[in-house]
Amino acid sequence: MTTGTAEFAKRLDQTADDTEALLAKLLADTVEQDEIVRPKRLIEAMRYSSLGGGKRLRPFLVVESAAVFGVPRNAALMAGAALECIHCYSLIHDDLPAMDNSDLRRGRPTLHKAYDDATAILAGDALLTIAFDIITRDEIHRDAGVRLALTRALSRAAGVGGMAGGQMLDLAGEGRFGDREPVDVARLQQMKTGALLRFGCIAGAILGQSSAKEYQALDDFGRALGEAFQIADDLLDVEGDAAALGKQTGQDAALGKTTFVTQLGIEGAKQRVRDLLARADAALSVFGPRGDVLRAAARFVAERKN
Repeated sequence: MTTGTAEFAKRLDQTADDTEALLAKLLADTVEQDEIVRPKRLIEAMRYSSLGGGKRLRPFLVVESAAVFGVPRNAALMAGAALECIHCYSLIHDDLPAMDNSDLRRGRPTLHKAYDDATAILAGDALLTIAFDIITRDEIHRDAGVRLALTRALSRAAGVGGMAGGQMLDLAGEGRFGDREPVDVARLQQMKTGALLRFGCIAGAILGQSSAKEYQALDDFGRALGEAFQIADDLLDVEGDAAALGKQTGQDAALGKTTFVTQLGIEGAKQRVRDLLARADAALSVFGPRGDVLRAAARFVAERKN
């Protein structure tokens, strides 16, 4: 195990613990200023889908990309929590009967199974909304311009030209709206899964008020990491173990989806991941040893088993 890998594992676990604690606080039933009441069933559903699971990779990318610039950890954790709320909302909605109709998530019933469809929809809506409450808080940065830049970047990563738009392209590729539409897998990936991962990387540059060169380096890294993540996900759907994953496998094939694996084959997909790791490593060269933990994160993404 390299120094970067050992340090990565330690930091990933610590960030997961810190994010869990912060989300538990942010999603408590305590009413914030200008709120009226937090309905018990709704806040419980939000907590069900946000606490007690997940590697917290997206907050980790925010924290570690920000650490490259010496950004205070607590500020980066707050931005990471906002990103994680959006990720968790997307999982709730993805699992709904109208979307993927999944029964399991992280080894336990999906939210609509544990509660009901209406509660799941509202919990997702509320998590999306509270993310923008969090990302604008003064604790993230004293400069309102920095908070505005973060908010705009997060909106675009999550919205019509990012994650939500990617989900629509995915549904169209399944033939949900008539004939199957041709799928540009790389573009769909950049939107549906890659956009939030990329935001996790560029958020550190925004918080650190980086140079244009440093921003571009983290942007390039985030794009390579995001594609590697999706290819690894496609491979796990074919080769992975459902018990280890905590969700059903073979769903892409069952839905007839076009994926990196169907396009490139298993060996071709694995070679593409290796190429992307080289790209990610090259992008971080501008940071020298300060980029070691992020390099280890890219390897983790590529080699993950769940």
